Amino acid sequence: QSTANAADFIDLDVYPLDGRDPDRYDAAVATAREQLTTDGCCVLPGFVMASALPALVSEADDVAGHAHRSFNRTNAYFSEDDPGLRAIYEYAPFQTFIRAALCAPDFHRYADPLADVIINMVEEGEGFPWHFDTNNFTVTLAIQNGEAGGVFEYAPGLRNAEDECFDAVADVLDGRSERVKSLNLVPGDLQIFKGRYSLHRVTPVTGTRRRYVGIFSFVETEGMVGSVERTRQLYGRVLPIHLERAGMRGDRLQD
Repeated sequence: QSTANAADFIDLDVYPLDGRDPDRYDAAVATAREQLTTDGCCVLPGFVMASALPALVSEADDVAGHAHRSFNRTNAYFSEDDPGLRAIYEYAPFQTFIRAALCAPDFHRYADPLADVIINMVEEGEGFPWHFDTNNFTVTLAIQNGEAGGVFEYAPGLRNAEDECFDAVADVLDGRSERVKSLNLVPGDLQIFKGRYSLHRVTPVTGTRRRYVGIFSFVETEGMVGSVERTRQLYGRVLPIHLERAGMRGDRLQD
């Protein structure tokens, strides 16, 4: 359990997860639901207060030297957590809000000890290739942008639990799809994203400033962790839990 306080990070006046303003809370949930229904993605501007961002950037800087750097050539399927991010992830009203926005009947924290809460670091010339998420719901927090680049691109609802839709995936990978959308997130913005079904990537960053994004993961199946091969590619190692719980997914998608 984190010793940090989520209220020191989340702007509870604008997003009253603590119940201080039920009408504003309901309005935030309704807005998020509308965006998720139409686009599979929603953005909550300024979810984390600007005054709290320097602490998160500092924590990211402190652990950056211990990051696993992945330079694998991969396909679309393929550290220690910082206390501020874990305080947000473990804040019960945060989980309740995300679940309400997603209208998710089955909703659990990701049980993967390597990937439940992470900081994704992208340096100059690096990006993140087209991929689907292995977890159903991904919540990202923009902490620091690079000087340029680092645009989040996605094709919402490209596949579903019964159909890989390989032709549509090929169109995106070949650069001929009209379904791709772009987002430029501002530090402090929270993004809720159905990454299991939407193909997405991050374009290369330019400039010397690192791009930091906090990632919180949630799933429909309690106790689920990442696949062995995906975990090895992304984090450079696997733990016994990844071997013990292989094949727990309820769908038959590639990953």
